[in-house]
Amino acid sequence: MTTIYFIRHAQADNSFRDGRNRPLTEKGMTDRGLATAYLSDKHVDAVLSSPFRRAIDTIKPFADARGLSIVTIEDFRERKGDSGMNLYHPDFKGFMERQWADFSYTYSDGECLRDVQVRNIAALSEVLKEYENQSVVIGTHGTSLSVIVNYYDNSYRFADFMAMAERLPWAVKMTFDGANCSGIEKIDLFNQ
Repeated sequence: MTTIYFIRHAQADNSFRDGRNRPLTEKGMTDRGLATAYLSDKHVDAVLSSPFRRAIDTIKPFADARGLSIVTIEDFRERKGDSGMNLYHPDFKGFMERQWADFSYTYSDGECLRDVQVRNIAALSEVLKEYENQSVVIGTHGTSLSVIVNYYDNSYRFADFMAMAERLPWAVKMTFDGANCSGIEKIDLFNQ
């Protein structure tokens, strides 16, 4: 049995436009302790992450406490946003709803959710082979994590994504028997 603890990053400073290097806010720096606390009694063999700073910084205190290096995996990165549609656009929520209704929809030059899902599932498949029968933490992002959950549970849709949107950090524990997902547990780190 392989256990994957996905940790969605803590609150990021969205005024910092460079998505790859966007830091955590002061609140995010504090709240990442919730992820560390949740993981503190778990056996973990490896710590992996999206290469984005906010994902790495969220799981770094846990990795440091365990003396584990963080291995970054490019394909666990956040989705490539559309140049004409971003978090600051007045119809961003409508755009996201359209993406969840049609996984192939994109506004212009960004990734559609199908692209994000295919990329993340391919990366996860490699992790499941390399770390079979181990426990792994993966630092990730809201969209990436949501489409992974949707892949294994297609009842997870836009309403679930929106319910999670303000949960920073957020955790999902997934168990696998080989490549088959045998369990998904969503953890609200603020109400443990």
